[in-house]
Amino acid sequence: MFFRSCRPGGDPAAWPHVKPIFQAIAAKAPDGSPCCDWVGAEGAGHYVKMVHNGIEYGDMQLIGEAYHLLSRLAGLDAAALHDVFARWNKGRLDSYLIEITRDIFAYRDPESGKPLVDLILDAAGQKGTGKWMASSATDLGIPLTIITEAVFARCLSAQKDERLAAEVLRGPEPKLATDREAFIQDVEMALYASKIISYAQGFALMNAMSRESGWTINNGAVALMWRGGCIIRSVFLGKIKEAFDRNAKLTNLLVDPYFAAEVAQAGPGWRRAVGAGVANGIPLPAMSAALAYFDGYRSGRLPANLLQAQRDYFGAHTYERVDKPRGQFFHTNWTGRGGTTASTTYNV
Repeated sequence: MFFRSCRPGGDPAAWPHVKPIFQAIAAKAPDGSPCCDWVGAEGAGHYVKMVHNGIEYGDMQLIGEAYHLLSRLAGLDAAALHDVFARWNKGRLDSYLIEITRDIFAYRDPESGKPLVDLILDAAGQKGTGKWMASSATDLGIPLTIITEAVFARCLSAQKDERLAAEVLRGPEPKLATDREAFIQDVEMALYASKIISYAQGFALMNAMSRESGWTINNGAVALMWRGGCIIRSVFLGKIKEAFDRNAKLTNLLVDPYFAAEVAQAGPGWRRAVGAGVANGIPLPAMSAALAYFDGYRSGRLPANLLQAQRDYFGAHTYERVDKPRGQFFHTNWTGRGGTTASTTYNV
């Protein structure tokens, strides 16, 4: 029997009555604790499940991009990829998805004897949870860049006939310009750092929904529930629980000391791997989006001041000033012909 993580929500008064049943049938974490706890009122349980599936989209896309870098640029065949993923699964990337990816590279087609993964058409399907999560993030104003790119990457993969017709488009011929083993380590760092960003965005979305709905989702408990019986089971979920133990009101995992240090350590390899992909024409929508989010989140100033000036110029949408208190909005008559009428302000 396969036991799964359970994320019940609903009436808190009902939870004590069903708790023994749910926790008895739920998957167990490595320490024996049940991967099941009450998540929150109303639809909180369903929402947390949706976030789980969205992070799953991001994880799978990131692993696919690591595979693309290692196969197309480093020239690793399925047997070599199996060895790399087997090694990764014994370290910081230890997770269910890395584990099954290791096994997939070792599987041979019974008829041809070739690695089965090489015979599978590169056109991905999806059931919709990633799209739902991206839609919720847009409604709440949360930049869910990795998972959104993962959804679009599946959409692009499904356009197989169009991509075949686009062979007229030319790009660089992939050629590894560094030591292969060093590059494998860089890809590992890129995958690890991007994975941290994916989880950071997912938990930021749950924070926003908790504020919006009043559900009071316990992020630390959610991290513990995901340690067993679910697709995104990962060794560092315990570290996420510790982060929320240190600060229950943590706004973003990236500002937790442990994860800030981990991303800083992975940063140079992450940048080299993404840079190599860009230079060699290998698409890395999720990895590059993760890096762009990180650089944007750590930036004290972004070019949105110009964007606001443009919006005010063509639509009188107003702007705030750095030399005035937040919440005061201004409009400029940029052309001398627009008068003093301004649009109302609206922010997601």
